[in-house]
Amino acid sequence: MQFTDKEVSNLYKNIGKKVKELRESKKMTQLDLSLEMGYKSVSLVSAAELYNDGKHFNIEHLYRISKILDEDIGYFFK
Repeated sequence: MQFTDKEVSNLYKNIGKKVKELRESKKMTQLDLSLEMGYKSVSLVSAAELYNDGKHFNIEHLYRISKILDEDIGYFFK
């Protein structure tokens, strides 16, 4: 089976959207989440939520985010 770049791009965009929705529902800013993840700036979170310049969350990021926001990691893939 082949996967197109567009399919993968849409996957990352949807994951970023889910992270943003969950983060906002928990009343956290991008900076709050970034700091909890161990980063000093919002650059990763802000870019990955929008899939800007190909920046995206990896599995470790999603694992950390799921723990911080108290949600099963599978949420990001639904």
